[in-house]
Amino acid sequence: MTDSQAFSSEEIERYARHIVLPEIGGAGQQALKRARVLVIGAGGLGSPVLSYLAAAGTGTLGIADDDGVSLSNLQRQIIHDTGSVGAAKTESAARAIARINPHVVCRRFHERLDASTIGDLLSGFDLLVDGSDNFDTRYMAADAAERAEVPLVTGAVGRFDGSLTVLKPYANGAGGKANPRYRDLYPKRPPEGLVPSCAEAGIVGPVTGVIGTLMAMEVIKLVTGAGEPLIGRLLLYDGLSARFETIAYARRG
Repeated sequence: MTDSQAFSSEEIERYARHIVLPEIGGAGQQALKRARVLVIGAGGLGSPVLSYLAAAGTGTLGIADDDGVSLSNLQRQIIHDTGSVGAAKTESAARAIARINPHVVCRRFHERLDASTIGDLLSGFDLLVDGSDNFDTRYMAADAAERAEVPLVTGAVGRFDGSLTVLKPYANGAGGKANPRYRDLYPKRPPEGLVPSCAEAGIVGPVTGVIGTLMAMEVIKLVTGAGEPLIGRLLLYDGLSARFETIAYARRG
């Protein structure tokens, strides 16, 4: 991270509601300004993550997505709009971020990440957010974040439900025990076809907003040191019953 830079008067006014919070304050807001966060996916989860992190004053946001905006995305991917249909999601999201907060630097990666490229890309960032929609990318992101020793915030959504957790398997938790890995939570990929896609099963739009917003909150906690991140805990949300549940999980070996 770079050295602290003084806030302009405009930034002080923009972030005033953060700065007055004892848990964040000026130091936490400076940490956000220095932070470099890479977000995989500018879709249903990435939309609220990118929007709230931009509004919060995150210094650099990387956006990795190889897809374009389609009309069917707009029911839930709220960082895009009707005029963006046909554009690259990275381009559309970057335009929206510039409108939200001109102080944020956007780095666009219009590509599908794979095991051979994600390591080099991640070297320029302090934290990884995985808003992808498939298990191959989730495992790849978890492995890359562990190797790079950067925190990972990962989430997933279904038709009316979702989940998220935070991973720091390269560090020790309470009592000196190693924090769990993604594979401690999901040891194996589900069989092909067992988990239907959004296009096949459908999804209610606000579920992505609930989970994506919670993911942004976990990023802010990690960057500023406020609160207790969801390390070793899986947060589950059931939209139909309006119920949250937290399940603890641990390192298997």
